[in-house]
Amino acid sequence: MFQLLIGTDIPFMKYRRFAYIFSTLCIAATLGWFFVKGPRYSVDFTGGTLLQIRTSQVVPADRLRAALEAEQVQAELQQMTGTNENEYLLRFHAQGDPVTQVQAAVSKHLPGVAMELRRNETVGPKVGSDLRQKALLAILASLGAILLYVGIRYEFKFALGGVAALFHDVLVTLGALMFTGREVSLTVVAALLTIAGYSINDTIVVFDRIRERAKALRKEKHSRVMDIAVNETLSRTVITAFTVFLAALALFIWGGDVLRDFSFAMLVGVVFGTYSSVYVASAIALDIWIALDRRKGVTVE
Repeated sequence: MFQLLIGTDIPFMKYRRFAYIFSTLCIAATLGWFFVKGPRYSVDFTGGTLLQIRTSQVVPADRLRAALEAEQVQAELQQMTGTNENEYLLRFHAQGDPVTQVQAAVSKHLPGVAMELRRNETVGPKVGSDLRQKALLAILASLGAILLYVGIRYEFKFALGGVAALFHDVLVTLGALMFTGREVSLTVVAALLTIAGYSINDTIVVFDRIRERAKALRKEKHSRVMDIAVNETLSRTVITAFTVFLAALALFIWGGDVLRDFSFAMLVGVVFGTYSSVYVASAIALDIWIALDRRKGVTVE
């Protein structure tokens, strides 16, 4: 079996306090942005109409925006990148059929430019609100189910560490989406749930090895047991994460604009999911382990 990083002895737990500070800052920034400005929800959650159009030639976004404004057409305009620079996304917060209005604006103010309709999606405000609530419930229900599963399979300290890592990964990924101005859509929610599944899988592999080493190395400090377990699973963790990262990167580069937000969320989630398995899940489990032993009068750390 192909392996990397064999025989490493990195003192991961020694630096967990710095990781706590870094993770706390990331989560605080995410929550601050969420409550002050909020995510940029897609039409899926806000209701309205989404059009994707293609023009016969590349038109600067400013010119197309000016043409729409001249005809009193209120829309958020986004020009595609890469090989599709002659395609544009237009978001209308009101329902209706703005295709005729857009076509008229292009014909009148952009002579010689033909327009082709590529996509037309309409979501009512009530449906969008329901979808937003159900998406939030889906994320919370999945995290609750994972908490129950880890609590039954492992001890209390492991369950708390694992679920803390899940909340960390989902929040940090959501923060990355908000900071880069990307939309939160149903596809992105699917990415967040995928990240939660990936993260807990990675965490459980580490927890299994920690439990094995805790039984075999009873006289070692808890932090040493953790370091040994993490180092022994490091090769598997790095190879798995790198493979998933490459797949998400391929989607981000060649998957087109429809999958770009999904793949971006996956890229961020894979990186922080790997990080959190060590410096959130395992680190919190270690500190709870130490605190419980201190209550029993045991001084082993």
